Amino acid sequence: MIQNKITQLFKIAYPIVQGGMVWTSGWRLASAVSTHGGLGVIGAGSMYPEVLREHIQKCKSATDKPFGVNIPMLYPDIGQLMDIVVEEDVKIVFTSAGNPKTWTGFLQERGIKVVHVVSSLKFALKAQDAGVDAIVAEGFEAGGHNGRDETTTMVLIPALREKISVPLIAAGGIATGSAMLAAMVLGADGVQIGSRFVASSEASNHINFKEAVVNAKEGDTHLTLKELAPVRLIKNKFYHEVQSAYAKGASVVELKNLLGRGRAKKGMFLGDLDDGELEIGQVSALIHDIKPAAQIIDEIMNEFHARKKAISGL
Repeated sequence: MIQNKITQLFKIAYPIVQGGMVWTSGWRLASAVSTHGGLGVIGAGSMYPEVLREHIQKCKSATDKPFGVNIPMLYPDIGQLMDIVVEEDVKIVFTSAGNPKTWTGFLQERGIKVVHVVSSLKFALKAQDAGVDAIVAEGFEAGGHNGRDETTTMVLIPALREKISVPLIAAGGIATGSAMLAAMVLGADGVQIGSRFVASSEASNHINFKEAVVNAKEGDTHLTLKELAPVRLIKNKFYHEVQSAYAKGASVVELKNLLGRGRAKKGMFLGDLDDGELEIGQVSALIHDIKPAAQIIDEIMNEFHARKKAISGL
């Protein structure tokens, strides 16, 4: 066990948070991570309200350890989602893609810890001013939707550590114990890991997507569609269609039409590797196999302690 601000805040053994990813982070993954000492997080962004309720109830049945729910604040039925986490007695909520002042007070008044995801110092300060219990700082390397400033994790974490006092969780480019140690040396109190858990046995995404992640090499992902919502994708047929549209001077409306609806579900959940969005981080180049979440956590923690011991001898 590691005793620090994050493990004490969430009452977990290891300062490892599993990212709440769309089409990937259902109750099976969240409960597996929580049972093995991390903080599992259900990703509500791809769930209808009653589907979220079902996942929360199943997660509570599968583990007696703490877990959280990630709720993007741009979700159209966000009021229903917030009511559900309260009704189901969820103790930890991660918010993203919106103003943290909107829901932080509502949740904290009901005994819920609030963590907000940011990609810049500017938004970290706003989150701290809103009274959040912790902040996830996500660097440019991360998969899925990203910040527009393109600040890397190595720069972002120490920049925030200089200015904020709340517990800080590093995200983006972290899939190994060495990267976890590096993030904590830079000033993080813990790490959020997403892409590595995409390639886990319990993740709810399609096996085709998992295998695409395992087969990805350095340079196979790119941040694109910045005019809509910046997103890091594996370079597939859809990605190249987007780049062709850019080359022809596509307007925002034309890009929206090209994107359409349900691209992420098509690629990540249904396994269409050609026409779907395949959202994953740069660190996919370091992921070589699909394993149970428990084994992933064991390997990360073993490497973390080994590297820490090695460095202490320098």
